Amino acid sequence: MPSNTLLLMDGTGLAYRAFFAIRALATRAGRPTNAVYGFIRMVRQLEAAWQPTHWAVVFDGGTPPARLNLLPTYKAQRVAMPDALRGQFAPIEAFLQAARIPAVRLLAEEADDAMASLTARARDRDAEVLLATSDKDLFQLVSEHVAIVPPTAGGEKMGPAQVRVRTGVNPDRIVEWLALTGDAADNIPGVPGIGPKTAAQLLAQYGSLDGLWARLEKLPARKTRQALTDHRAVVERNLALIRLRTDLIEQLDWDTLRRQPADAAALRRTFTELEFHALVRELEDSPAPGAAVRGKAAAQMDLF
Repeated sequence: MPSNTLLLMDGTGLAYRAFFAIRALATRAGRPTNAVYGFIRMVRQLEAAWQPTHWAVVFDGGTPPARLNLLPTYKAQRVAMPDALRGQFAPIEAFLQAARIPAVRLLAEEADDAMASLTARARDRDAEVLLATSDKDLFQLVSEHVAIVPPTAGGEKMGPAQVRVRTGVNPDRIVEWLALTGDAADNIPGVPGIGPKTAAQLLAQYGSLDGLWARLEKLPARKTRQALTDHRAVVERNLALIRLRTDLIEQLDWDTLRRQPADAAALRRTFTELEFHALVRELEDSPAPGAAVRGKAAAQMDLF
C-alpha cells in the first residue's frame, strides 16, 4: 500500500468554480475577491478531507499548438475569462506563496497534461495520486492507485469501478469512448448519432476501437455502421486530441511537493489585504500547512 499521497488540484477549475459560486464579495474599495476566497476554502477543505503527504495546484499554461493543428476550432466556443476573475489570479498566487503550496504551470500546455505528467512521476515512486477536478478527460488516468476526488467538500473517491458506473467503460477505454462521442466542453465533434451509451455498448461488444474497426462490416445497425465508416478519420483524430501527455515532466524532486508549514505571517498579511477577517482569526487557531516548489522542479516548471 502506498505510504505517500499526492493531491493534485486543478487550479484554473477551482478558480472558475469559486468565481461563479460566490457572486458578491469584494473589498471596501470594490476589488473583487470572490474567486480568491472560494479558492482558499476549497484548498483547505481538500487538505482536511484527504490529508495528503504531497500536493500541488496545477494551472493551465495555454493551448498546445499540436492540438490546434489537429483541430483549429478546439475550445473555440469558450468565452474569454471575465476580467473580474483574471484579476484575482495575482492574489491567488500570493496565497499559494504564503501557504507554501506548489503551483505548477507549464507554458503552452494544458493543466490536464501537466497533471497527467505529475501523476506518472508520482506513480514512478509508488505514490497514491488524488486528482481534484471535475474534468472527465482525467478519467483516463484512474487506476488502482489514482483516483478522482470532488473539488468541493464531501463526496468520495472515484476509482475504476466508479468510472465504469458513470461512463459504462473502464478507465483504459475512456479515450476511445470520448473519441466516439466527442466532447462538447472542448468543442470536439464526435460521430453523429453515437452518444455515451452507444459508445460504451460498442466498446463492450468489440473490446476496443481496433476490434470495432476490424468487424465494422458486420455491425448490424446500418446507420451506425455508415456513420462510423464516414467518420473514422474524425475518431482517429480525436484519439490524438483527447489522449493526455505524461512526458512533459521528466524529473521531479519529490521533496519539493511535500506538505510543509505555511508562512503564517505572510498569510496574515495576504488575508488582511484582502479583508478576509474570518481567515485572519482562523490563523490564531490552526495555521494552514503547505509546501514550496524549488530545485529541479522549479527549473522545469513556470511556477508562481
